[in-house]
Amino acid sequence: MRFLVIPAIDLKDEKVTRLEQGDFNRITVRLDNPVDVAAKWVKEGAKCLHVIDLDGAYHGRLRHHDVILEIRRRCDAEIQVGGGLRNKAEIENLIEEGITRVILGTIAIERPDLTMGLVESYPGRIMIAIDSRGGKVAVDGWRRQSNLTPIEIINEFDDYDVSFLYTNIDVEGLVSGTDYGKIEEIINSTSRNVYVAGGISSLEDIEFARKSGAAGVIIGSALYTGKIDFKQAVKLQVV
Repeated sequence: MRFLVIPAIDLKDEKVTRLEQGDFNRITVRLDNPVDVAAKWVKEGAKCLHVIDLDGAYHGRLRHHDVILEIRRRCDAEIQVGGGLRNKAEIENLIEEGITRVILGTIAIERPDLTMGLVESYPGRIMIAIDSRGGKVAVDGWRRQSNLTPIEIINEFDDYDVSFLYTNIDVEGLVSGTDYGKIEEIINSTSRNVYVAGGISSLEDIEFARKSGAAGVIIGSALYTGKIDFKQAVKLQVV
């Protein structure tokens, strides 16, 4: 089974930006030239990049379209993109412009009919975001809580050709480790590919996710603060 170690490229004000627990007031990393940052990770062995438009997630519409397409043009890797993708035409345009997977969160919960239509039109190209805080799925740039649990979202889409992105917001950006039990619970609840994010801060965390059957892990803060050496981490990839 394939297993990818995926660097996160979170975009805010055209800079690579890391937040603690998704809080826009708690910025921990700011880097210029996101296209160069993305190209660096690919040069060091990344087979996939996780590009999130933080401003898009906040405002409900993609704000870094040109930057994302330049990353797509410069980088010979899979690109998965999320952040404010709530418009059908915008989602379709990204797929047609060569984005490997589009990540749908708020729209998947609030408009499942539209989401399922996109899945049927673009099998294998839709990733369902399961952003969990306190056991419930968060929406609207993580500012609101739904009443749905991660497992309920999985059950709704499990019969469709999708992948899932499970993010544990409770530990996101803290570089303090992740919750192994919750990762196992999510992976074991579906036969679909599950990518794991939130709190991945050691080679041991990556190895645990791989052995648990995850399709990949997304690393952000631990990578940018130097807690994880990416050249070591990519040795755990199975491609």
